[in-house]
Amino acid sequence: MSISAAQVNELRKVTGAGLMDCKKALQETDGDQEKAVDYLRKKGLAAASKKAGRVASEGSVGSYIHAGGKIGVLVEVNCETDFVAKNDNFQNFVKDIAMHIAAASPMFVRREEVSSDVLEREKEIYRSKARESGKPDNIIEKIIEGQVNKFYADICLLEQPYVKDPDKTVQTYLNETIATIGENMSIRRFARFVLGEGLEKKESDFAAEVAAAAGN
Repeated sequence: MSISAAQVNELRKVTGAGLMDCKKALQETDGDQEKAVDYLRKKGLAAASKKAGRVASEGSVGSYIHAGGKIGVLVEVNCETDFVAKNDNFQNFVKDIAMHIAAASPMFVRREEVSSDVLEREKEIYRSKARESGKPDNIIEKIIEGQVNKFYADICLLEQPYVKDPDKTVQTYLNETIATIGENMSIRRFARFVLGEGLEKKESDFAAEVAAAAGN
């Protein structure tokens, strides 16, 4: 069954659950809003939204090192109390998210952080491709909407498929953890480091690589 953006947004307003979670709930319930709300509550996702307004100023900074020290991640995850920050479930979540960031290489935590300039540039690329294929304008806008959502899912941490369980998003995993712990939580920020990223190679290193490629 086709689910419209309006249906998803309406369910999101009611429950506060993530966009992808709302869409899945509507798909699972044939577009029935009430059943979709029940679906989210059973999954613990709607319950998480009730805690969303609480201040989360405690938490932990977690780290993950991968590939023999070639990739490193720092991530700050917040919760409401220092007691929960020391909880095993919370600490495991922080470690899992740091590992996910190392593997999936997101650029932002959430879609609201993506600048309008970046978004408009992407839309123009999608629009140009659609026009070249001869699609009518009304279809082009629907194509752009789908492509933008895919773009967000590629670069925004909360909308990425979770690496340990690709059937759920990182947002879903966060909501499930909130429901388990009983406190509001948020992923505030992260930094991902790749060894040598952005550095220009020395001329001698480049020459050595060329020689090796030539078989000398």
